[in-house]
Amino acid sequence: MKLRLDLQFFAGEKTEKATPKKREESRKKGQVLKSQDVTSAIVLLSVFLFLFFAASFMRERFFSFFRHSFTQYISLKEFDLKAVMMIYTEVLVEIGIILLPVMAIAVIAGVAGNLFQFGWLFTTEPLKFDLKKIDPIKGFKRIFSIRAIVELMKSVLKISFIGTVTFLVIWSNIDKVLSLAFKSAFDTLSTVGQLTAMMGIAASFTLLFVAILDFFYQKYDYEKNLKMSKQDIKDEHKNTEGDPLIKSRIKQRQREMAMRRMMQEVPTADVIITNPTHYAIAIKYEDGEMEAPVVVAKGVDFIAQKIKMIAQEHDIVTVENRPLARSLYDQVEVDEEVPEEFFKAVAEILAYVYRIQRKI
Repeated sequence: MKLRLDLQFFAGEKTEKATPKKREESRKKGQVLKSQDVTSAIVLLSVFLFLFFAASFMRERFFSFFRHSFTQYISLKEFDLKAVMMIYTEVLVEIGIILLPVMAIAVIAGVAGNLFQFGWLFTTEPLKFDLKKIDPIKGFKRIFSIRAIVELMKSVLKISFIGTVTFLVIWSNIDKVLSLAFKSAFDTLSTVGQLTAMMGIAASFTLLFVAILDFFYQKYDYEKNLKMSKQDIKDEHKNTEGDPLIKSRIKQRQREMAMRRMMQEVPTADVIITNPTHYAIAIKYEDGEMEAPVVVAKGVDFIAQKIKMIAQEHDIVTVENRPLARSLYDQVEVDEEVPEEFFKAVAEILAYVYRIQRKI
């Protein structure tokens, strides 16, 4: 009894890698290998790199926008609904020209980050309503789970690394920071923008490094959650391929049907070539309709005796030729033509049978 329980325990323990079918089912449910930090790092790095190289363009557009606002809009004499709509439209267009490239870069980087991790996937499974998601007991377990502790440590690690890197960037440029009080507004904005871009790029690379570590952890956790027990693999195989008992019954039924069809062809044969006790081969030949004699039935032992019994009931001639019977049984399947190497031997037997039938 104890041994049986131990075997059941080991059979239910999830120690096996997930099968391709299990992986495909999990993917359809939206359960894929994904690190959110990888996507965040790629988005931040792409946006800050764009800001770093497109800063002059954005600066000129901003100055042009403010210059136009303070020179054209303030000097308007008639401030009616038409003028308000004109100002509103121009402001939207100008802001769109400045901000849309940044938003487009962020969207493209976010999509690329997800495609890089798990490819193209569209599923509505995660959006379906599930009462288990609002179960307070399971929610409490999630809050105080190992995964929650890992996420907390990961957040502390990210804050520490990014804070340290940004501090080092500021510290290495402390002279520029201290001299901001003596610079003009234009120079101050340029210096602050440059330092912000540098801190953003450095923080993005730091986050990318942390994200790579997180990706390997997510991969380990993903594979761990997908693991299957030996019983799960057996059940999946049974569901996919069918119950072995049912499959054996189907094959048995197919063999019986094939045997029945074969026995129905025996009465149409011209001759039965025997071993004489163990083998029986039924040969049929119709001159003008067949290019060569055809084996319509064959068998050994019990099936051979049944073929000979049916042949006897229908007055079919039986000829003993041991080597030919064994060779035909081994090399020719049912409903196949006799190979050319056996033509002479089979033709002699058929000629002998035809002579007997003419005498009768």
